[in-house]
Amino acid sequence: MGMGTSNFVIRWINFLTMLLAIAVAIFGVWMSTHHDGCRKSLTLPVLGLGGFIFLVSMIGFLGALKKNAILLWIYLILLCMILVAILVFTVLAFIITNNGSGHNVSGLRYKEYQLKDYSSWFLKQLNNTDNWKRLKSCLVKSEDCNNLAKQYKTLKQYKMAKLTPIEAGCCRPPSECGYPVVNASFYDLSFHPVSSNEDCKLYKNSRVVKCYNCDSCKAGVAQYMKTEWRVVAIFNLALFVVLSIIYFVGCCARRNAGQTRQCKV
Repeated sequence: MGMGTSNFVIRWINFLTMLLAIAVAIFGVWMSTHHDGCRKSLTLPVLGLGGFIFLVSMIGFLGALKKNAILLWIYLILLCMILVAILVFTVLAFIITNNGSGHNVSGLRYKEYQLKDYSSWFLKQLNNTDNWKRLKSCLVKSEDCNNLAKQYKTLKQYKMAKLTPIEAGCCRPPSECGYPVVNASFYDLSFHPVSSNEDCKLYKNSRVVKCYNCDSCKAGVAQYMKTEWRVVAIFNLALFVVLSIIYFVGCCARRNAGQTRQCKV
């Protein structure tokens, strides 16, 4: 690749990623203005990500603009570290999300999930008292369970619904409990549960209790995280390919900058 072409490409790519970093930082500041602790907890990671992207992009942009071999070396080292980190995270994500799937229940259009089906990493994270306390607080604030009664106004609509893993695990007792359904947000708990599953005793109709302390809720969260992680892992594969191409162009720009410096000497 020619000297002018590689430098031009690196300059514009990093200029665009600097704009992206600014957008990420603005998004982080916007999240910090929310009183919702679930969103505010992500503020620092988002701001840190925006700052890191901006720093790497600035180094690459200045290195290509000034044809500075040292800056381009630093840029390539940082880019290489990012590529390794993406590769390691993607492999781990596929390994961690390899286990776990839903179980079909007769008469229902959605699946139910069991915590024991998921990887030991998920079990460790979700069974940690502090982790689950924070997650449960976010689930209660999300109002997902309370919105079911608004979405499905009749019992027939509710029984025909395709609930999400979190709705299926956190907003209702497991089907094996045998509690009669009154409506989308209320079950008749006067009946003695037909199952010894501890979740049957933990479920309450209260909007702040529901089945948030149940293993079925943790399993629903695990399934949600598994799906999200798979999407991120696939995105990372595409990102890895794009960054590898940028790394190759950066190598050309660095080599050309080195040759230019030798010619000046």
